[in-house]
Amino acid sequence: MNLPAVDRDGHLCDLNEWTPEIATRLAADQGLNLSAEHWGVINVVRDFYQKTQVSPAMRPLVKMVREQVGADTGNSVRLHELFPGSPARVIARIAGLPRPKNCL
Repeated sequence: MNLPAVDRDGHLCDLNEWTPEIATRLAADQGLNLSAEHWGVINVVRDFYQKTQVSPAMRPLVKMVREQVGADTGNSVRLHELFPGSPARVIARIAGLPRPKNCL
């Protein structure tokens, strides 16, 4: 399976081309094998984006994951473990969403 076109930061150019299979490929490109815990976070972020058309930055991301997935996952340390580097950016990329505005 070929990946759809991505921008220079690795985000999908056409957000409508996202599928779970594409997410798995994008994650593999980051050296990640997606677990149920990863998918819980990805689904929260995708639901948030569908309602707001905004990719969340780190602080609101932590809060919403804590509220919707649980405290074990919804903290910055765990999100860094699951999505190394810049978690908000990595999650948005894998979730097929634009880069969060407040992320470097």
